[in-house]
Amino acid sequence: MKKVYYLKTCSTCSRILKELNLSSEFVLQDIKTEPLTVDQLDQMKTLSGSYEALFSKRAKLYKEMDLKNQNLTERDLKYYLLEHYTFLSRPVIIIDDSIFIGNSKKTIAEIKSLPL
Repeated sequence: MKKVYYLKTCSTCSRILKELNLSSEFVLQDIKTEPLTVDQLDQMKTLSGSYEALFSKRAKLYKEMDLKNQNLTERDLKYYLLEHYTFLSRPVIIIDDSIFIGNSKKTIAEIKSLPL
């Protein structure tokens, strides 16, 4: 499976997708118009090892809700990830049994090194 979870309105996601020039084998899912399902999130958690790895602490809503001052459990993180798309660290790219989360230069370089 080759899938990208992204936000169409996010300029960083758009830039990365353009930079990667992914093949038509990739399924793109705009998480704003097509929210994550429990099964999709659970699959991401299995590949990444935790919901925390998928969770963006840079989200505006994270600060507005003062979540940094709360002791969030994995269950809490799962709830917030399913509740609002902004909490997912984007983009999330799944290639077979590998997952790439976020937009760091290291992550993008790692994806670019793969035969896509």
